[in-house]
Amino acid sequence: MVKILNDNGHFIYWCVRHKNIIDHLQKHKHNPAYLRSATFKTELLSLSTDVQQCIEQAEYIVLAVPSAYVESVLGALPKDIFTGKKVISAIKGLIPGKNILLNDYLKNEFGFDANDYYTIMGPCHAEEVASEKLSYLTFTGLHDQTAQWIADQFKNHYINTVTNTDVYGVQFAAILKNIYALASGIANGLDYGDNFLSVLIANAADEMAVFLRKVGIRNIEVGVHKEPIPGVQLQKNPLRKSANYAASVYLGDLLVTCYSPYSRNRRFGTMIGKGYSVEMAKLEMNMVAEGYNASRSVYLINQEVKADIPIATMVYRILWENLSPAEAFNMVEETMI
Repeated sequence: MVKILNDNGHFIYWCVRHKNIIDHLQKHKHNPAYLRSATFKTELLSLSTDVQQCIEQAEYIVLAVPSAYVESVLGALPKDIFTGKKVISAIKGLIPGKNILLNDYLKNEFGFDANDYYTIMGPCHAEEVASEKLSYLTFTGLHDQTAQWIADQFKNHYINTVTNTDVYGVQFAAILKNIYALASGIANGLDYGDNFLSVLIANAADEMAVFLRKVGIRNIEVGVHKEPIPGVQLQKNPLRKSANYAASVYLGDLLVTCYSPYSRNRRFGTMIGKGYSVEMAKLEMNMVAEGYNASRSVYLINQEVKADIPIATMVYRILWENLSPAEAFNMVEETMI
C-alpha cells in the first residue's frame, strides 16, 4: 500500500517496526525484509518506529497490523488519538480474545465514529502489486463520497478500484476466505487434486453466504446489478456494466486466496496437510497467516450464530483441537455437494 500511494505522489508517515529497516530503506530505497523488488521515492516518506508520532502527524491512518497484534500496537495510545482522523483498515481478521472487528474495537476503546472508518480489501496479493500486475482493491465505508475519494488516491495504471458501503460484510468475507484458504492448502498438502479442490471452494463460497446471512449481511448475490445510468457508461465502454462488488470482494478474494501460491494462508494449510505441527508451520512461515486465529474466533462466534459451516469448523478442529487432517477431510467429503 505504501508503494501504491508513493507511486501516486502522496507523502506518507510510515511506521516501521525496526530501526535497521528504516536505515536500509533510506539508503537502498527498498525494504530488506519483504518485497525487495518494490522501490520507493524516499523523499515522500517520513519513516519512524513510533506509532503514536505517525498517527498524530497524519490525517488518514492506514492500519495494516496483523489482527493478533492490534491490541499490543494500539492499546497504550491516548484515547483521543483518532479524533478527527479517518481510519482505513487493511486488517483481515478479528481481534483475538474479543472476537470483534477492528471498527468495533476502535469504537469500544477509543470512542471512534463509525462514519470515519473505511476498509481496503482485495482481491489482490502484495507480490503482484509490487510487480505492477493489474490488481483490484475494494474500498468500503458508510460515506459513499469519501470512500470514492480514498479509492481515487490508490487508483493508477496497475490498481483498479470498487467502492461500497458494506462495512461488516466485506470484513467478515475477508476473514472467512482466509479460513477457507487454509482448508484449500490442507487439501493440497493431503494431495487432493483440482477436481476436489473446485468442489471444496464452491462449497466454501456457499458456506460463506450462509454465515454472512446469519450475521445479518444481505448484499451477497453474484449476478445482481443495478440498472446503469442510461447512456453514460455505455458511451465510455460498451462492455461495461454496473458494479457488483460481491463478485470481486466476496468470490474473487476467496478464489485468489485459495488458489494462489502467494497466499500465506494456503501455504500454512499446505504445511499442516503435509504433517507439520501448527508451531512448526508458524516458524517456517515467519509471517502471520490470519486464518489461524480467525478460525477460532469464527468458531466461537458461531456458537451464538449457529450457521451451518462444516468446512470452517473442520479447519478450527484441525488447528486448535489436533484433529487429524486426513480424518477431518474424510468426514467433510461427505458433507459437500
